[in-house]
Amino acid sequence: MTDFIFSLGYFGLFLISFLSASLLPLASELFVLGMPPLGYNAWVVMLVATLGSYSGSVLNYYIGKKGTDFVLGRYAKIDPKTWTRAEKFYERWGPVALFFSWVPFIGDPLTAVAGALHMHLGTFSFWVLFGKTLRYLVLLGIGSRFLDIF
Repeated sequence: MTDFIFSLGYFGLFLISFLSASLLPLASELFVLGMPPLGYNAWVVMLVATLGSYSGSVLNYYIGKKGTDFVLGRYAKIDPKTWTRAEKFYERWGPVALFFSWVPFIGDPLTAVAGALHMHLGTFSFWVLFGKTLRYLVLLGIGSRFLDIF
């Protein structure tokens, strides 16, 4: 599957970033770090990964907003403990909690909780984009110390 995603170039990166930010347990980091050494522009990689990841989070947001019981109850199983942790984290930190939407295991439920609580899409977008952009910048920055990225 890795070769297939790499063969799709930027579209493959968008796709894997989108899927990993949805409620599926995937990781986009391998592709974000793997594409620049193959000749892809690191800044475009960061932008495409961020947009893909943000788009997956928006899907979670709308699942939370429009169909929490139907979709999350039937198709996408979120452990009730994870959902409760995400709700408590969100209640404690408010919209700023969405900065952590990139964190594994809790980030995806956070975005669905924001939708279920009918957070304003603009506020949601600001915090999610801020967190995910910073995540990929830091990841590529660390990668540049070990790989020939920039």
